Amino acid sequence: MEKKPRAAGDGQGGGEASGSGGGGLVDILPEALLVEVVGRVGLEAACSAAASCRALRGAAGAALSSVASLDLSAFTPTNAIANRILAGNGRLRSLAINCSLLNDSAVAAIAKESLRELSLLKCSSFSPYLFVVIGERCTNLRSITLEMANLNGSEHFVICRKSIAHMFKGCDYLENLSLKFPLLAPGSVDFDSLVPVIPGTIKVLLLMPVANWQAKKLFPISPSAKTPFSDSLESLSLVLDIITDELVTFITRSLSNLLELCLEDNPGSEADLDNDLTNIGLQALGLCQNLTHLSLTRGKQGCSSTFRRVNDFGLLMLAEGCKQLQTIRLGGFSKVRDAGYAALLHSCKDLRKFEVSTASCLSDLTCLDLDEAATKITEVRLLSCGLLTSETAISLSSCTNLEVLDLSGCRSIADSGLSSISQLSKLTLLDLAGADITDAGLSALGNGSCPISSLCLRSCRRITNNGIASLLCGSGIINKTLVAFDIGNVPRISGRAVTLIAKNCERISSLCLRNCVLITDPCLETLGLDRHGSGKSTLRMLDLSYCTRLSRNFLRLFDPLVDPPLFRGLRWLGVGKNVLERRGGSPTVAEILERKPGLTICGSNCEMGCRNQCHPDVRTL
Repeated sequence: MEKKPRAAGDGQGGGEASGSGGGGLVDILPEALLVEVVGRVGLEAACSAAASCRALRGAAGAALSSVASLDLSAFTPTNAIANRILAGNGRLRSLAINCSLLNDSAVAAIAKESLRELSLLKCSSFSPYLFVVIGERCTNLRSITLEMANLNGSEHFVICRKSIAHMFKGCDYLENLSLKFPLLAPGSVDFDSLVPVIPGTIKVLLLMPVANWQAKKLFPISPSAKTPFSDSLESLSLVLDIITDELVTFITRSLSNLLELCLEDNPGSEADLDNDLTNIGLQALGLCQNLTHLSLTRGKQGCSSTFRRVNDFGLLMLAEGCKQLQTIRLGGFSKVRDAGYAALLHSCKDLRKFEVSTASCLSDLTCLDLDEAATKITEVRLLSCGLLTSETAISLSSCTNLEVLDLSGCRSIADSGLSSISQLSKLTLLDLAGADITDAGLSALGNGSCPISSLCLRSCRRITNNGIASLLCGSGIINKTLVAFDIGNVPRISGRAVTLIAKNCERISSLCLRNCVLITDPCLETLGLDRHGSGKSTLRMLDLSYCTRLSRNFLRLFDPLVDPPLFRGLRWLGVGKNVLERRGGSPTVAEILERKPGLTICGSNCEMGCRNQCHPDVRTL
């Protein structure tokens, strides 16, 4: 079925026009009616309306003028849209906003005296003026997050640093501070000069990236050299070049009231054995008997470096000292065996969340006989643990309050494990990426009682369309609860599976079809239609990277001028670099973005929604 473009002002649909054009019939409706309608459709739909035409942009601004909390992190507003939505709101107390398309023109609308919480994400075009205005106007801020995606040159960075310091002087009540420079190397950010001006009221602090030598300066052992917030700090998160015993000792001795500690490093190559984290560092952590949350992780995916000098004895000492832990996250402990991990599970009586990644010596014995811990644990993540089998899944089925189970990268999890998991009545997230499951396992899950809202089956290469049918058409409830579904890199998934998802998943909002090479244009047409009477598709994010059988002109399916319009409400589309480099396709990426300002098209092969990624918007490529 070929979709034919319609003219922007032909009267059909009345509201889907280019971001700079008129709204057709919408323009002649009474303003009071538009404000009433936009006020009832929710934040996401209101932002979508603001992006469609001038009349709805004004109505969205009026409807949102009294909202106390706005989260625009999943939306990419332009300066004009941000000013419309925020300018008239004098009651806003909490704001999170994606700043990738914003510059100083939006500063006046963002910096409000009423704000208590402010998160500025993926900032790339602001000048130091931003920080000066925040410091002068937002004097009642309790929490601020700054994520700088781009700093043009060292001179510009020095100016920004001084302006950030000026901002702190105006925020006397700040309790939560996050400073993120994800594109810079550890040591590039001069945090030393910022620390003396950080208010002594800070309780939660996140800094990235930080060099080891910098961190030791930030948290000196000597009482005379302590920072203003040493006695008030309760939560510390650092992204480092390397974690060492000396650094851990500095932190534990200088921060007496620490409750949460998150340390992450990525050495790039194997760390020097004489300058690394060892059992001594974990023994020092054991002295922090009030710790409730602990995260120690090394390396991203593909990093071979591990904590080679930590073994079971180190975790035994940690378990003995930190018995109040409620959340444990460990990554890269290649020499720790089952005894060490089991000691934590059995010693920490209030444990709720347990995560271990890239643990080559962790086996099914770790989760055997969980006893008292089983009823309290709500989240288990065992990532890329090659020795785990379905026996672990069977053991975890005794955790009756389990809400999150992530076994991604555990390739020996098979169908028998799914049969046990399917009876967990509170499970909402299940990740089985790379598991050795078949259609029979999906049938058990489809007939189970799990209210799963997020399911990942990526790289489960034995799954077929029949398995998707058994999953979504069984006697269970998953087809009514599923919101996020990842079936990327499954070679036998075709258009039939996509059609089943479109027809049976009433609430599907995020769908990953990455590297599903049998996907074609017709099945996407089915996916983009409104099938549940809401007036638009429920889909908000769609990943089509490396779907090589899509036609050169498949982007026409996302053109709002197509009649009837498809994928109404879509916020993020992953297409991969190959689509951006194509020539002769119609419409082009630029044309789609001009007609749908609320849509982000990612050509950088990011994961869904560009999570934790900072890169230039595709409009600027």
